[in-house]
Amino acid sequence: MQPPPLEVSSFQSRCNVSLNQPIRRIAWITDPHFDHAKLDVWQSWVAKLLELDPDSILITGDLSEGDDVAYQLRCLAESLDRPIHFVLGNHDFYGKSIASTRRDLIALCRDVPQLTYLTDHPAMPLNASTVLIGDDGWGDATQGDYAGSNVRLNDFQLIEDFRTSHPDGWQTLLMAEGKAAAERLTDKLSNLSDEVTQVLIATHVPPFREACWYEGKTTDDNWAPFFVCGQVGQALREAAQQNPNRKYMVLCGHTHHDGTAQIADNLIVHTGFSRYGSLEIESMLTIEPNSMELSRPAICFP
Repeated sequence: MQPPPLEVSSFQSRCNVSLNQPIRRIAWITDPHFDHAKLDVWQSWVAKLLELDPDSILITGDLSEGDDVAYQLRCLAESLDRPIHFVLGNHDFYGKSIASTRRDLIALCRDVPQLTYLTDHPAMPLNASTVLIGDDGWGDATQGDYAGSNVRLNDFQLIEDFRTSHPDGWQTLLMAEGKAAAERLTDKLSNLSDEVTQVLIATHVPPFREACWYEGKTTDDNWAPFFVCGQVGQALREAAQQNPNRKYMVLCGHTHHDGTAQIADNLIVHTGFSRYGSLEIESMLTIEPNSMELSRPAICFP
């Protein structure tokens, strides 16, 4: 998909006002894979987003691949002209290393004020009692049967960290990514003030097996090592247990199949739908001081 050229400077001053306002309505997008979408589909999708007029956009990973991720984010910033918060999915790292991808997108966010890479950002207030936090997450080989699995993701050939390392070391790399994600989230969660009673968490990979959906069923031991970030799940479970009066809502994707998992009384996970070649608005979230609500079903184009 190749939208028109951008002039970033034209929208910077307009954006600064909206960035400081309370955020009540959020359009949630997951796994759009913009590189698979035709221009007319992209245009219809953007037009619908503008019609819905959310206060912000939240994207839970797999925007595109390689350098096209930054291009797509610039296009969204220009076209939608409102805050865009995002985390990355595994496809976003294709053709590059994990570190260089993150470094490039952190730099992009410094140049484009509408963009916020949540993995590199502290908790963001949505209102006086609600914050948004996020992290990419990773299928971290801590769930299921890694040694016995016959799953071989394209990640291992298309992400430099895996392509340039021996397969015997892949599990260690996966576990390290999951550990780092869990530590970043734990740090953000542990620094919340007592006034925060609601936390919205954006991540790409389902953090629990119960939230890893495919065709209406949850994952088995064969797929779980690559489709669940168990260490992030443990961090979220501990936070929910330690703060029973605080509500936690997790939004994730990765599996391209939707479902909802109630992990604890105060911890719920919504997994979003996606289909290559189409674009979806997974949900419109309404954030109030005492509630976080999702609209369903998703709106799909075409």
